Amino acid sequence: MTREYPMSKVEALEDAADCIQTYWGHKRLVWHCWGRGTPVVLLHGGAGSWRHWVKNISTLAQHHRVLAVDMPGLGSSDSPDDPWTLDVSAKIIADGIETLLGQNEQFALVGFSAGAMVSGLVSERLQSRCRCLVIVGAGGLGTARHKIPLEKVRSKQGEERRQAHFINLSRLLIADSDKIDEQAIAIQDWNSTRARVNSAPFSLSAVLKDALARSNVPLKAIWGSADAPALGTLEERCSILRQLRPSVEIAIIPGAGHWVAYEAADAFNTILIGYLKPDNSAFAPYR
Repeated sequence: MTREYPMSKVEALEDAADCIQTYWGHKRLVWHCWGRGTPVVLLHGGAGSWRHWVKNISTLAQHHRVLAVDMPGLGSSDSPDDPWTLDVSAKIIADGIETLLGQNEQFALVGFSAGAMVSGLVSERLQSRCRCLVIVGAGGLGTARHKIPLEKVRSKQGEERRQAHFINLSRLLIADSDKIDEQAIAIQDWNSTRARVNSAPFSLSAVLKDALARSNVPLKAIWGSADAPALGTLEERCSILRQLRPSVEIAIIPGAGHWVAYEAADAFNTILIGYLKPDNSAFAPYR
């Protein structure tokens, strides 16, 4: 692994982006935007930021206008007031989408992990305009989740801190430890340092399942076959989606972990671009 300039690609993407702020009250929601075309809104995972999509944005921006938000209390966005829930974040983000896109423009929505749960709530609020919802590594479906022990990081410095991030990435996010590069570690450090809300308890709830039951937005899903939070329940999660939406399309990427958009970026990008086509009936996803 090279340790030289681990955030250079992130910095290049950030420099190329239009950085836009929307507001709720006096507080800021920060968006980074690239490309032109049909809008695609990206919602990152828990304790994350738009950086979760660093290996996907350039490909998406060749086909779409990409709007990647830092969710409330995460990344560069301001913190929500207490009491905070996922629905609070969903309302703030839905209002931000309407500010950016107006009242009529159609868009696709892609949410990863905690962002998948929030995206379900956003799509419910804006279902007349949301042409497609893609959930990635989704929890909140009312299934069990085994406890994943993580290293405490905040008190550590230097190499000890780097090693703690490496361990946490290997246990939670990336199945193949050889694919944990210095960029992933740097992103994990940047994200976790700025995380001020904890969405993990909601993954055990049925918040996404309930939101999907209340809407009719076309649904797609992507998981890595080695997704740690879905260990032992992946088939159950797929079955729940099929019961809710018989037409759902589900892609399972072999060998990839929870942060599948990073670990298996080429396969993920191919699937996602296919899912986002206006008519993807001829697209055959991984199974």
